[in-house]
Amino acid sequence: MGLQNTRKSNYSEWYQDIIKAADLAENSLSRGCMVIKPWGFGLWEHIQKNLDVKIKETGHDNYYFPIFIPLSLFQKEANHVEGFAKEMAVVTHSRLINDNGKLVPASPLEEPLVVRPTSETIIAESFSKWVNSYRDLPVLMNQWANVVRWEMRPRIFLRTCEFLWQEGHTAHSSEAEAIEETLKMLEVYRVISEEYMAMPVIVGEKCESERFPGAKNTYCIESMMQDGRALQAGTSHYLGQNFAKSANITFQNKNNEQEYAYTTSWGVSTRLIGGLIMTHSDDEGLRTPPRIAPSQVVIVPIYRNEEDEAKVVEYANKLKSELEATQAFGEKIRVKFDNRDKAPIDKRWEYIRKGAPLVIEVGPKDIEKNSVAVNIRNKFDDKGRIAKEFIAFDEFVAKAGSMLENMQKEMFEAAKSLLDNNIREDISTWEEFQAYFKPKNAFLDDSKSTPAFVKAKWCGDAETEEKLKELAVTIRCIPLQQSGTTGKCVITGKDATMDVIFARSY
Repeated sequence: MGLQNTRKSNYSEWYQDIIKAADLAENSLSRGCMVIKPWGFGLWEHIQKNLDVKIKETGHDNYYFPIFIPLSLFQKEANHVEGFAKEMAVVTHSRLINDNGKLVPASPLEEPLVVRPTSETIIAESFSKWVNSYRDLPVLMNQWANVVRWEMRPRIFLRTCEFLWQEGHTAHSSEAEAIEETLKMLEVYRVISEEYMAMPVIVGEKCESERFPGAKNTYCIESMMQDGRALQAGTSHYLGQNFAKSANITFQNKNNEQEYAYTTSWGVSTRLIGGLIMTHSDDEGLRTPPRIAPSQVVIVPIYRNEEDEAKVVEYANKLKSELEATQAFGEKIRVKFDNRDKAPIDKRWEYIRKGAPLVIEVGPKDIEKNSVAVNIRNKFDDKGRIAKEFIAFDEFVAKAGSMLENMQKEMFEAAKSLLDNNIREDISTWEEFQAYFKPKNAFLDDSKSTPAFVKAKWCGDAETEEKLKELAVTIRCIPLQQSGTTGKCVITGKDATMDVIFARSY
């Protein structure tokens, strides 16, 4: 009952198979856009819900800004517009007219409107009106929105022309406070990724060439996928006074002097779902970390006649009710009882492929034994099948919460082991580096033949990054935790103290 493609046979197609088999999303008729289906949107809802709580705990309020941004606002910040120019969708007309049976644009706009690729410019314009004194600072805001970036090679969840995201924007009276804010929100992203999505990350700073357009510093969390590639899972930007100067965000400080504010921005998107897929899934389908699973326990009834149906439905409803009275992760367990008119084996496999953590089968024999059959999504038996355990009814109700919490922990530990075991720190010369990244095969297995991450010294010379392009490798980040040792740059052989992470990426 496995997927058409495996991770080893064709990793790229396996990824698409996961999305289809788990019924997460599908391509829209609009180029590069996706229709997110209930299980896929449920994942996003639980990421969003938990992240929203943490954002508000750090003192931020939710706002909403227009999706249309006047082009003139982008032109005020040259570096910013240059960074996004190739991805911008622009509205130039306000209506369509019928011209001999063909709809054509009419009524040109006085000024073109950019469809939001990010909101720094329009939010900075509002900040300039809201901020007059140091007493008005800090401004701490966030918005949940959709954005449009005209991707050349779209891929569901990873890169789409339209996607959902959260973007935070703040203004501060001092550089120190703004930098502190930038790193504080980066830590929030680490917590969501590691503690909720069970996706381990490396926390670091981007090198100059990889910074967000217009930022002074960009910080990131980088995760490793099962094919050894890096996924940038979230970014937090210290913008300095760049956007404040272009939008004239000024305030009177405590010395009655006019000063430009210091701003930040930070965001994560539905790309996290792509990261979740490639971090946890196997050749049977998606595996969903219990903490963000739309349904943590799914009950599938098995019966052949109306008499059995009545007994099984009563038994299943009792199980659902008692499970919902218990907790996992400090919240009520999310239980779904699926009594659709569909073959039980088909429903079982539907939820296995969706990655529902615990799929419960109950039938007349289970009622006789006062037990349940529990399919445990992150375990396999000695024949390579999804592990199934038969557990007494009351015992299962009592331990379901701990089973989910243990599964969350085990999924994180497995992903963390993959990350830790595939960071090479013994590559010190350009020749060794080239040999390591020469293979193109995907999926990390025990053979160690697939390139993943290299942690090595870098001298910081910008021109060295051109050599990396030949191997389709980039500097993913400069880890915040540095060794403090001196060595030789892996590219040039010059003296270097900076540790960086090199990898291919999505």
